[in-house]
Amino acid sequence: MVKKIRLQDMTGFYAGNAENKEGGTGCTVILCPDGAPCGIDVRGGGPAGRETELLKPSAAAEKIHAVLLSGGSAFGLDAAGGVMRYLEDHDIGFATRVCKVPLVAASCIYDLGCGANVRPDAAMGYAACEAAEQNQLQEGNHGAGTGATVGKLCGPAYMMKSGLGICALQIGELQAAAIVVVNAVGDVYDDRNEIIAGMRNQDGTGFAGTRRVMLEEYGVTPTLFSQRASGTTNTTIGAVLTNGAFDKTCLTKIAALAGNGIVRTIRPVNTTADGDSLYALSIGTVPAEVSVTGTLAAYAVECAVRRAVLAAEPAYGLPAAAR
Repeated sequence: MVKKIRLQDMTGFYAGNAENKEGGTGCTVILCPDGAPCGIDVRGGGPAGRETELLKPSAAAEKIHAVLLSGGSAFGLDAAGGVMRYLEDHDIGFATRVCKVPLVAASCIYDLGCGANVRPDAAMGYAACEAAEQNQLQEGNHGAGTGATVGKLCGPAYMMKSGLGICALQIGELQAAAIVVVNAVGDVYDDRNEIIAGMRNQDGTGFAGTRRVMLEEYGVTPTLFSQRASGTTNTTIGAVLTNGAFDKTCLTKIAALAGNGIVRTIRPVNTTADGDSLYALSIGTVPAEVSVTGTLAAYAVECAVRRAVLAAEPAYGLPAAAR
């Protein structure tokens, strides 16, 4: 029997948000003081990331100490410096001859223009770590979800507000949680295959259907993909955490399996205009099987993606699913 649990029911990590509401941006950090093996699955065409190579099974580092999810596009990677400083101040990191070096992986969404063009910096990254001490992560318009939006195939005039979503599940002793920021070019669907947030129609009374417009109005309606310089200004990023005991090789597969939860809830997804990236971390010692864990994690991702839009509130002149 799969049951929902609280994120705080899981141990081995802490998570926190920091944001600038006026600036329309923020960041979310996951801290693993004892270190955690981590894998990643990157399916989008334009990811903004840090230490991705370190997560390959062939890389020497067996564990990392934090994952940062941030706004600000590539500028937001600066916030990882604040996470490093916080970890160093708390004597956390990979031991070297001279000092301990914290290993911080990071991915960013493009939220520029949502507010006052503020970008997450080292101070905001440090503040997110201090908030993680309380281990009370808020959904919706918080952290890296502060400036998140969806439904952007035909530009900002049709998009809706999105945010940060969380879901934690358990079967037996095995736990899996997902923390996801949804900033997709596509629409978000519920479990009845109906759109709950995405690109609106011209009069704003309903949904246009991004996939329908993309395919049925191809060559007629201008979209991101009918312009030569479409850019990669959309991204769904997140992390799944499990108390199952796995190494980086297994976690790379679990991240890929968990990514199916994004595919099942967002359409279209993983496009050249998205930078979709999903981390998987092991923060426990429970014996577990890869496919079962990945399937449970995918279920948690599905729920977290939907929570990201359902928990979002109208902001910056944009409507949200929760009106």
